[in-house]
Amino acid sequence: MADRATTPEGQAEPSRRSSGARPGRRRLSVDERREELISAALELFSDRPPEEISIDDVADAAGASRALVYHYFGGKQELYLAALHTAARQLNELLDPPAEGRGLERLAVSLHRYFDFVEHYAAAFVALLRGGPAYRTGEIGEVIEGIRSLVMSRIIAAIGVEEPGPVLRITLRSWMASVETAGLDWLEHRDIPREELERLLVDHHVVLLDVAARHDPDVAALFDRLSRESRTG
Repeated sequence: MADRATTPEGQAEPSRRSSGARPGRRRLSVDERREELISAALELFSDRPPEEISIDDVADAAGASRALVYHYFGGKQELYLAALHTAARQLNELLDPPAEGRGLERLAVSLHRYFDFVEHYAAAFVALLRGGPAYRTGEIGEVIEGIRSLVMSRIIAAIGVEEPGPVLRITLRSWMASVETAGLDWLEHRDIPREELERLLVDHHVVLLDVAARHDPDVAALFDRLSRESRTG
């Protein structure tokens, strides 16, 4: 059997075009071919941990050759890193903070947009969170932590806080971890309506703030403000 094409443009071999087995592939630009490979990788990463995915798997899923994957990325770690950057860009676009609304309303909007990402970009979301310890250090770990910092900044903006103290920071990070876990669980089971899950997580946020308010007067003031806004909403 003839090998796949190995040119950066990804053209089919002449023998394959003339044989009638299948038509030649559309000529793609460098950026289009690169995004096609990233998309195939993200789909695979959604089903299995990155350490179980090979370059050959990605090449097969994209209908390309392994030489083409190496041409664009150099290796699996570079490909995984590129996939994480793509996931981060998608999430950043979705999480633009709402300009209007009360604190918990803005938080609910941000959470809704986050679950838009979870639902519509499930492959990217799972790839983001399922990497093992080998993928949590170095540049890949920096990308993941950068995404979590982005989500944290959106939460802080939603509730109208400029700089959280240690009690609030720990509380928000704990809530973020529960949101991530809930997203993975929902993708696996989908046995609760998404809208109900979002309301549940907002209630979790309120309960955590209530507990944290007993340990920090600044959090107590924040909790009182959010409670007054809710009552007058």
